[in-house]
Amino acid sequence: MANLLSQSWLLNRRHTLRALGTCIPLPFLECMVPLQAAGTADEAPRRSAFIYLANGVHSLNYQITKPGADYQFSRSLKPLEKHRDSITPISGLHHPGSLGHHHNCINIWLTGGQIGPSARNTISVDQKMAQVTAQHTRYPSMEIALTQGSLAWTSDGVQLPAMRRCREIFASLFEEPKGGIAAQRRALRRKASVLDDNLAEVRRLEQKMGAADKGRLDQYLTSVREAEIRTRRADAWLDTPLPKISDEDRRRTNRDVPKTQAGDYFRTVYDLMVLAFQTDVTRVATFSLGGEGDAFAIPEIGITESRHQLSHHGGDPGYMEKLTNYDTFAIEQFGYFLSRLEETQDLNGRSLLGSTMALFGSGMSYGHSHGNANLPLVLAGGSDLGLKHGRHVDFNQGHFDGYTLDQPGDHYRLCSRPANSDAHMSNLLLLMAQRMGVETDSFGDSNGVVEV
Repeated sequence: MANLLSQSWLLNRRHTLRALGTCIPLPFLECMVPLQAAGTADEAPRRSAFIYLANGVHSLNYQITKPGADYQFSRSLKPLEKHRDSITPISGLHHPGSLGHHHNCINIWLTGGQIGPSARNTISVDQKMAQVTAQHTRYPSMEIALTQGSLAWTSDGVQLPAMRRCREIFASLFEEPKGGIAAQRRALRRKASVLDDNLAEVRRLEQKMGAADKGRLDQYLTSVREAEIRTRRADAWLDTPLPKISDEDRRRTNRDVPKTQAGDYFRTVYDLMVLAFQTDVTRVATFSLGGEGDAFAIPEIGITESRHQLSHHGGDPGYMEKLTNYDTFAIEQFGYFLSRLEETQDLNGRSLLGSTMALFGSGMSYGHSHGNANLPLVLAGGSDLGLKHGRHVDFNQGHFDGYTLDQPGDHYRLCSRPANSDAHMSNLLLLMAQRMGVETDSFGDSNGVVEV
């Protein structure tokens, strides 16, 4: 991104906020790093994508029972068999903060936080990664969701908004702003002025605040600082030409696809994510297929019920079969994403899949009983980042008597209570963060790091 010549948003490390009448030193921020530190042209960027499936899976048809390299693909995971050398199915991980809670598992899937009325969420791993990668890209991250808020959360526990319509996603990434660059710049600078006015208002109110309000004020100031940085960055990027998109890619992604055509919609979203990575407009993306209470139907394969409804199958064979078909369909679309990454060249001429980690899974294991241990997870790609695939990593091994898929009651208990209490999903998120260049020894409720 060396063509961004005017680094007007670059802040000095000693920069302070004086809005409260005192000097507040800023933490180390992305806007303090010159663009020249972005790396060499032949060094492929590191990227990560996260895809969420609500309400867990029909575990009896999903679970892989053999650990190691000689595992057999289950019925639901069969569409990923052709990607065997590029994926790692993972069993036995859980989020301790979600145990005993029925819904909202989606909110802490990437944060490792707590669920509860008094709990406050924290930063999600994708946004932790974005703090490192955003200095090189037009957009820090990309958030897409079908039916509700995104998977992404800020350090203040604020959920980032998500985009849904494919044409709008394309326009936000690859089209000139409405009204032209000059109009967009005026709008951004008006926003910056509003932020300044807000800080002035805080200064007038400070003397009337108690201790609790001053704590909230600190959160507010953090949000204002983040908004100010984003505004300055957006202003500076207006001087950088948008990436050129081929006619084929434009036809594939710049279109509206109704969600009732789920396969076409999924593949278009995945194509947009691949295009965003290929053109390096962002290096971090999340895609939520809906929340635990509102995931949509797939009429094109005969599923008119919501995923939430199917997950509460009550032992009905027809519902269980549809839930398995839904699982397989979603996993098949994820396989399409991996194929597109594999066939797309990166900046260094190698496969985009090698420099991209993609995590598919759910914050719930078995929706019928609201079990949220033994989470279904598949980690893919990232071979250029040191990941080694081709085996089933199973953290249940050595902590239980084996999978009893012919005895559903026994197996479903494994989904409700973790066999290995030390196997935290945050350990996997920590691994991914470190491979993305985040310098940290912990994340969320991690108690170690997963080795893949």
